[in-house]
Amino acid sequence: MSHTPVNRAARQTPHQDLHSEQGALRGEHPGRSRNPVIKVADLAWLEFEKPDLDQAEVFARDFGFAIAARTEGELWLRGTFAGSPCMVIRRGRASRFTGPAFRAAERADLDRLASATGSTVRDIGVPGGGQSVALLDPSGLPVRVVHCAEQLPALPEQEPLILNFGTDHRRTNATQRPPREPSRIQRLGHVVLETRVFARTLDWYLDTLGMIVSDFLFLDGQRGRGPTMAFVRCDQGSVAVDHHTLALHLGPGTGYVHSAYQVTDLDAIGAGGEYLAERGYQRSWGIGRHIQGSQLFDYWRDPDHFMLEHFADGDLFSCDLEPGWAPMSASGLAQWGPPVTRDFLGASPSPAKLREVMTALRGDNELDAARLLGLMKAMSS
Repeated sequence: MSHTPVNRAARQTPHQDLHSEQGALRGEHPGRSRNPVIKVADLAWLEFEKPDLDQAEVFARDFGFAIAARTEGELWLRGTFAGSPCMVIRRGRASRFTGPAFRAAERADLDRLASATGSTVRDIGVPGGGQSVALLDPSGLPVRVVHCAEQLPALPEQEPLILNFGTDHRRTNATQRPPREPSRIQRLGHVVLETRVFARTLDWYLDTLGMIVSDFLFLDGQRGRGPTMAFVRCDQGSVAVDHHTLALHLGPGTGYVHSAYQVTDLDAIGAGGEYLAERGYQRSWGIGRHIQGSQLFDYWRDPDHFMLEHFADGDLFSCDLEPGWAPMSASGLAQWGPPVTRDFLGASPSPAKLREVMTALRGDNELDAARLLGLMKAMSS
């Protein structure tokens, strides 16, 4: 019996020469749910509490947000794109992140979600009005799914610079002078969360909100124990969406790590960064280009020490692209740029951090000594 030669080119997967060196091995996490309750369309906004709304508004304007609404107790921030606000900051005793809000694809999804989870659809005080379902993820973090009655109208854009490439001369008899001004935020891109119960939390977002994984990261020598980080996107079928709207990683803490906001281009990132530096704000890391997601990035700390990112030129994936798998490492966070900082990694020792680690190691969760040592090794490699 003769055998037909295998055409290796015909067996290539989307991972080859695209976003990952390899895909899943047999039996590994598929990166999506077979029958999710709903499929959220996007991240709507993030919710914070801070004691000083005046200070929060000053930073917001310097970072590049526009103000959607301001009351005695609430500050709603927005980008230039039409749609929902990016962030709400409510007056509170201490500065803290109180959870993300995801946008339902349609109003009926709220009823379906409420029925499946034993929750209630309630009115919310978002500019323009809307309704939401309030949930808790397995980490204990409050999560809203919202449907807004009205969209905010678009605002004037920060125009991209016209660039010359080799012999492609699009700009002649004109100079480049990007203004030293805030990087005008276009929209909220993603939020990164830390959790001690990574596998349970990931499955909850896939099963409940219908999100799908773009890339998994695993610890060196521990791939058989499963991934420890996932970059997760919304599933809008054949419509390509951000490489990740949510990123989750295993760690001793619970909650907010950073959030990312799209701006026009690299010059907007650079000039906006100079503007922030002149006003005394602390750069956490940047400027560079990521590997997973490919974004151009620049990270900053606000006066309450929350980390926020300006980004541009991110990857867009449709639903048919399967997850990639890669080892976790600090050097694997960027294609180019300055070395990753200890501030960005959250690796600076402190009494609070040590207490967090000890609490996690004693608790009923997925972080044990081997996982912790693997994370420490990854963040120094």
